[in-house]
Amino acid sequence: MLAMQRLIALSLCLISPLCLAACPDWDAARARQEILNLQQQLSTWNEAYHRRGLSLVDDEIYDQSRARLHQWYRCFPERGAAEVDPLATAAGPVMHPVRQTGLGKLADEAAVRDWIERRSDLWIQPKVDGVAATLVYRDGQLQQLISRGDGASGQDWTAHARQLPAIPQQLSAAGEVILQGELYWRLESHVQAEAGGSGARSRVAGAMARNRLDAGTAAAIGLFVWDWPNGPQTMPARLEHLAALGFADSQSFTRPLTSFDQARHWREQWYRQPLPFASDGVVLRQGQRPPAERWQAEPHWAAAWKYPLRSALAQVRTVEFRIGRSGRITPLLQLEPVQLDDRQIRTLSLGSLKRWQKLDIRPGDQVSVVLSGQAIPQLGAVIWRASERPAVVAPDPGQYHPGSCWQPTPSCEQQFLARLNWLSGKQGLDLPGIGAGTWQALLDAGLLPDLLAWLELDKEVLQQVAGIGETRAEALVSTFDQARNRPLTLWLQALGLPSRLPLETDADWNTLASRSAAQWQAQPDIGPTRARQLLAFFNSEQLQPLRERLRQAGIAGF
Repeated sequence: MLAMQRLIALSLCLISPLCLAACPDWDAARARQEILNLQQQLSTWNEAYHRRGLSLVDDEIYDQSRARLHQWYRCFPERGAAEVDPLATAAGPVMHPVRQTGLGKLADEAAVRDWIERRSDLWIQPKVDGVAATLVYRDGQLQQLISRGDGASGQDWTAHARQLPAIPQQLSAAGEVILQGELYWRLESHVQAEAGGSGARSRVAGAMARNRLDAGTAAAIGLFVWDWPNGPQTMPARLEHLAALGFADSQSFTRPLTSFDQARHWREQWYRQPLPFASDGVVLRQGQRPPAERWQAEPHWAAAWKYPLRSALAQVRTVEFRIGRSGRITPLLQLEPVQLDDRQIRTLSLGSLKRWQKLDIRPGDQVSVVLSGQAIPQLGAVIWRASERPAVVAPDPGQYHPGSCWQPTPSCEQQFLARLNWLSGKQGLDLPGIGAGTWQALLDAGLLPDLLAWLELDKEVLQQVAGIGETRAEALVSTFDQARNRPLTLWLQALGLPSRLPLETDADWNTLASRSAAQWQAQPDIGPTRARQLLAFFNSEQLQPLRERLRQAGIAGF
């Protein structure tokens, strides 16, 4: 068993960057507690899956969590805690006639090339994402269906096998026939790259854990036979005989393999083209393998090449809060960098302060990261929490709103800068060459006591700012002058008008500010809520000095 654990640990390291991550800066007591917490979490997941057929966490996150545990084992060898056997609760009362093997996982294309180059008589199959089992026939009669369990023994699922249409009750074969395969959940034109696992494995595991199966559930479970331990010696003969016995999928989804390019082709095709089942990678196999009695926990004649990760385990370094132009507070998780698809992810937005308060995420917590639409990283779930829970103080939402922070007071700098970025952006005055870096430099130099102080800056003053030379100063002055010619509509949007307005050509600030709520509602597409917002905007006490400054600067409409 120890050897099997080491093999599993090695394979997990091969597929996970966690094994290369820096060791946490913990003392011995903290390390012992964190390792114990993760061991308990893994034990909970293992018990739920093997005993109750419940998958409480995605397979990818489970694998990465185990890899993280082994990383911590290496970082803290003096921890004094026993390693967790993931199959400790999986063994059953029925021995497998031939051991159910696991699969080593090839980390990348280089590992796949190396594996292929050192072998011959190779074949490739989709790695069906289901529940492994052993079928035993004697003289053509189904005798047993045994769950994978710990590989050596499992549960007796024979009663369920009698109800599954996918499992023949009789075969036209004499003697003993031992088949190993995957019970899977039937899916209609399933594209793994788009839909992921769709919970298919959990549905099968849950169904097989029940005392009884209804007809609909039984019909939804398929069988993919991936090996015949005591069958014909060559792969073509095994596939031909399996098809004759009624297991046609084995032949349909097993392809000869002579090169890395072929392996990459089939992996890509099965990842992006419709299949009748979920799959989480491909399996590379040698046609010739040792006699069944010599099969070990992890065979050298077969290996898995998993699909790209759809979710990644990440540790939270800090929790920060971004205050936007309108006063909205957005919590940001700063993460230990993780790789997902072809992206390195360091920051994750939680969207709203209420969501962070509900989840109560703190530094040290482990979270899952997923890509929404293969592009935007999002929080999947909190996977487990750190043993130490440092306090995180969030900004007071009562202090920030659309009318706050028109000056850069100490607690207002973020919102003030957000207002400036909005003002110069495409949704505002569209000032070329001016962005967050420019405003930060001017603010650091003490040149922006309010939102419009930049209108009065000249070349000589700008040249005194760190990083701004003569040429840059001239360009800024030219751009600032362009702003003076922008129309009233753009200026109102730049100042944060809560609604885009089609203004009359002769409209000015005084006319708009004198409108009542009823008059605003008489305008197209303006209801009571927008009318109240517009009324508040034009009557904002903080905006009046800015409006006066614009009037004195000769900006049209003010």
